[in-house]
Amino acid sequence: MSELKTQLETDMRSALKSRDKVTLGTLRMVITAIRNEEVAGKTPRELDDTEVVKVLIKQAKQRREAADAFREGGRVESAEAELAEEAIIKRYLPEELSEAEVSEIVRTAIAEGGFEGPRDMGKVMKAIGPKVTGRADGKVVAGIVKAQLAG
Repeated sequence: MSELKTQLETDMRSALKSRDKVTLGTLRMVITAIRNEEVAGKTPRELDDTEVVKVLIKQAKQRREAADAFREGGRVESAEAELAEEAIIKRYLPEELSEAEVSEIVRTAIAEGGFEGPRDMGKVMKAIGPKVTGRADGKVVAGIVKAQLAG
């Protein structure tokens, strides 16, 4: 079993004992999403930490998007509840990279791989993928890669 999943389950039990409803509800939803991912497909499988992080990223993004939708609809309390859940999920995600750190990773990958021009964007994204997955927003990373390949 992945260490991250074990940590989530342990923290869920702690939240249950301490009667922390927001944390408990959030962790229950996240663990359910992980279990659903484990049984998706033809054969059930155990997710490793990297796959659990991907599920957590997806869950955090859903909360952020829901909060934006609630805010646009004038439901501020619901938006704040979604953001509180997102904050709980983010505790389990790796520390985010700054734009400067992402730029350095991209610069290094371009130099090491000898990539040039916009046609190599996919190759650069593939090369830096393991270093930035879960630690930086994909749109930001793509923008930095595009800018460095163009310049």
